Amino acid sequence: MMRKTWDEVKRGRADSPARRRGYDRAGRTIRLAMEIHELREKRGLSQRELAERLGTTQSAVARLEAGNVSPSLPTLDKVAEALGVELIVSFVDLDDRIAG
Repeated sequence: MMRKTWDEVKRGRADSPARRRGYDRAGRTIRLAMEIHELREKRGLSQRELAERLGTTQSAVARLEAGNVSPSLPTLDKVAEALGVELIVSFVDLDDRIAG
């Protein structure tokens, strides 16, 4: 039996549909985290101040901003309200995303 090189193994993993979905989910979580962080700083709020507005702890806000959690829609709605922004959720056709 012929063994695969490490590069072949990595390529195979990255090319699997399940792996790509995982990367896509992680990417969305990180983008949300970065946007929340940027909005908080733009509003001149500390993590502690945002946490008070959300009724949670500073460490929970830190985890959210670090991308260590995938926030639920109700959580994102609370964050949007606390930051004075509108939350917009939409679906994008994957064919359009790939073509564009």
